[in-house]
Amino acid sequence: MMSPEATRVGVNLPTLEQRYSQVRRKIETAGNKSGRLPEEITMVAVSKAIPIASVDALYSLGHRHFGENRVESGKQKIVAARETFEKADDPIVWHMIGHIQRRKVQNIFVGFDRIHSLDSVRLAKRLSRFAEERNKKVPLLLECNVSGEQSKHGFPADDCALDSQQWESLVEAVVQIVELPYLEILGLMTIAPIVPNPEAARPHFAALRKLRNRLSNNFPDTCWDQLSMGMSDDFEVAIEEGATLLRIGRALFGERQQGYR
Repeated sequence: MMSPEATRVGVNLPTLEQRYSQVRRKIETAGNKSGRLPEEITMVAVSKAIPIASVDALYSLGHRHFGENRVESGKQKIVAARETFEKADDPIVWHMIGHIQRRKVQNIFVGFDRIHSLDSVRLAKRLSRFAEERNKKVPLLLECNVSGEQSKHGFPADDCALDSQQWESLVEAVVQIVELPYLEILGLMTIAPIVPNPEAARPHFAALRKLRNRLSNNFPDTCWDQLSMGMSDDFEVAIEEGATLLRIGRALFGERQQGYR
């Protein structure tokens, strides 16, 4: 049942339910097209700047995975959701999908369950120290900038030929990260360029998949199962290229002033 709070602020549940069903159908269709099962693909609803009532409403439709882009606002959302769902047997899984400043690492431990955006060894070491203090292992993905866009965070990975400096630097970074006992690598994440045609994003998704496969060969004892890629405009292409985690905002919640994908 949707909580009174969601009703009070006027969440349009029928519209949200329609969007949610539509996205799920597209995920299933894209999965079938590429020979994949629906349970192999997790939709992370990007709830940044979305009121807790909308999170509550989507939860009432059966959704459990939500993502936040900023540590501080995410912390507030998690605390508010905890009060709403404090007795829930099936709690929300919170994903940190945005850039993490090292000085805000401690706020990750307020309730984020997974990190998609580890983008440096320095951040990894700081995160590991806080995790050790709490005796809590942190599941995470390595963010890789396969497009080469300077505006994006992530390990540089747009020129990772076997003998390239980028590849050697990435391998050295992974060597250091896998040695941190309180961090658990799950796979890779990338943010594709904003393009008018989703097909134009395909090479970037394919590049991340190929990079994951190479890292898996080099580090066979590490888990590389997860690929976080694909947003509202291009998630179907991402699925065809192997995405296991989709970060969907606008397709679920509609447009907003700040703008998001």
